[in-house]
Amino acid sequence: MGRKTYSLSAAAVVATAGLTVSNADGAVAFAQAGLADIVVSQPDPSEEPVDLSEEAFEIVPMDAVAEPEIDFVSRAVVQELPGDNGFDPGEAENLSELVNSLEPDELTDQLECLAGAVYFEARGEPLSGQLAVANVVINRSEDARWPASYCGVVYQRAQFSFVKNGRMPRVNTNSGAWHRAKAIAQVAHEGLWESEAGDAVYFHANYVRPKWSRRKERLAQIDTHIFYR
Repeated sequence: MGRKTYSLSAAAVVATAGLTVSNADGAVAFAQAGLADIVVSQPDPSEEPVDLSEEAFEIVPMDAVAEPEIDFVSRAVVQELPGDNGFDPGEAENLSELVNSLEPDELTDQLECLAGAVYFEARGEPLSGQLAVANVVINRSEDARWPASYCGVVYQRAQFSFVKNGRMPRVNTNSGAWHRAKAIAQVAHEGLWESEAGDAVYFHANYVRPKWSRRKERLAQIDTHIFYR
C-alpha cells in the first residue's frame, strides 16, 4: 500500500505545538502525519498522558488543502521624488511657463556664475533676452577662443562690464530677478529651450555701436540687445 501524505489543520497544529510525545508509538504517529520535524522530548511526569492517536486530530489530505490567494500588483508603482510636481519641461507652451515651473535652489559655482551674468547683464530684459545672454556664456565656454568654463568666461578680463576687479557685485538673492536668473541658467545649461540668438558669442546694447560689430554676423535683436557670431 502506498503511503498517503497528510497535513494537520491549522487548529490541530496550534493545539499540539507545545505538547511532548510520551511514547515511541506517538512519535511514529506524528511522523506518519507528516510532522516528523516536531521535536520529540521526554514526558513530564506531572502532566497527564496526551492522546496522540490519529482519531484525536483532524487529518486532511494534502491535495485537499486550498492554495492561498495572492494578489499581485498589476502595474509598477513609482513614488514621486520630494519636490517633484509632475511637470514635464517638454510640456511647457512658452518660456515663461517653463521658468515658472522650475524651483532652482542650490546652484553649483559654475551655474551661479552663469546666473550672475544673466542677472547683471539682462535682468531688465524679457526672458528670451535673458536666455540669449546665458547662451552666449555657454557658447563661449564651448569655443576654444574663450575659457572652458562658465566662471572663466564671466570673469575673463574686460569682457563683462559688471565684473569689477575680478569680482561680481552683491546679488539680492531674495529678489524675483535672481530667482528668474537662476531658472534661466538652468534652462540654458540643460538645453530645455531653444534661444532665438542660436550660437551667438557676442552681444551689445542697441544704444552703442562697437567697432567689432561691423565684422560679425548679426543673428538677432531681442529687446535692447543685439547678438552676433
